[in-house]
Amino acid sequence: MRRPQRTMNKLSAAKVPALLKKKGQWGDGAGLWLIGATPAAASWVFRYTVARKAKVMGLGSAHSIELAEARTKAAAARELLDAGIDPQAQQVAAEEQTERVVKEANETKATMTFRACAEAYIKAHRPGWKNDKHAEQWPTSLETFVYPSIGALDVGAVETKHITSIIEPMWTTKVETANRVRGRIEAVLSWATAREFRQGDNPARWRGHFENLLPPRSKIRRVKHHASMPYERVGDFLRELQGGSIGARALEFLILCASRTGEVRGATWGEFDLTAGVWTLPGERMKAGVMHRIPLSGRALEILVGQKRLTGGVGFVFPGQRSKQPLSAQALLGVMERMKKDEFTPHGFRTSFRTWCSEKTTFPSAVAERALAHTNRDKVEAAYERTDLFKRRRALMATWAAYLTSPLAMGTWAKFIVEDEDDAEVVPIRPAAAA
Repeated sequence: MRRPQRTMNKLSAAKVPALLKKKGQWGDGAGLWLIGATPAAASWVFRYTVARKAKVMGLGSAHSIELAEARTKAAAARELLDAGIDPQAQQVAAEEQTERVVKEANETKATMTFRACAEAYIKAHRPGWKNDKHAEQWPTSLETFVYPSIGALDVGAVETKHITSIIEPMWTTKVETANRVRGRIEAVLSWATAREFRQGDNPARWRGHFENLLPPRSKIRRVKHHASMPYERVGDFLRELQGGSIGARALEFLILCASRTGEVRGATWGEFDLTAGVWTLPGERMKAGVMHRIPLSGRALEILVGQKRLTGGVGFVFPGQRSKQPLSAQALLGVMERMKKDEFTPHGFRTSFRTWCSEKTTFPSAVAERALAHTNRDKVEAAYERTDLFKRRRALMATWAAYLTSPLAMGTWAKFIVEDEDDAEVVPIRPAAAA
């Protein structure tokens, strides 16, 4: 039942400031009162009765809450009463709920360990990592080098001394690994700061911090690039490679296409148009994140036809031993180890190809760089590029395949030029001095 109407709005906004300087009680009507115990301690209260029991609910200081806001609060309290709810009990419950939420949030932040933050970071960023090996190395390296020391530590308590104890012992013996681990720690701590689980500078940062604590990598050992086979030997290597395992077929295909290991291993039949002789890699599978078309030479198509008979044209072109999984990266390395060529790497054949382009062909550098799916670092030049030089690259890849499969490939004077790059007509030329 609704309460009887009472006289309301007895006070005025102009009158309240004068009342705050006095001691006393002044009613605005309908239960709202201004109580002045002392000039500095005036407050708004709501007086009401529940179950024949008189109650008083504080609405806040009269020095910070104006009359209009006090009336709004009193009106809300009256609505609760009309609904059969004790407004003071509701107020207490709301305050307790707020305290619980704040407490839980503080406890969560206080107990957020480095490991928990790292696992959250990996989960958030894994979908954006195109390289499967990269995605595998993240948790493995942290599990091996970091978690034993600071995995259970509150992420907000991680300091330079903790990171130094992890990185410094590796810096002179495994400098590349140490730097990757440091970078991963830095990324996790930056994520934790953004999520407000820690504050302050990142103790794992290199610039202006660890660069002053550790010697430069260049002073420890030179950066080691992927070992590449001299291009003069690649043809012989392919002839020795022909026949055998799926790994051998994948490696030969990689060499013919001058592709990256992950691109070949992850290739699926939906990416190929065997009639047109084109392999189209979507941007999400490319290092630069841009779609890339590769013209297929005759020998590359022969390999694909053989793999299609083997796989039925479903799933991965080069499947691994596990069901519905691609060939492992170790499989390609294993082929080179069995052939006693493990001083070189599969990725190094891209360098072999690029060196051959420069030394043995007349193709422009831009065509060779496009064949390797390298992006133009000059932003101005890149802005004006409107072609992927596909026709010229088709001629280049046909020339590369011919060089590798022709007997001339064994000669030190072999040189190939293209008379008509649009038609990819390959003409082998041997200089008179070598005749």
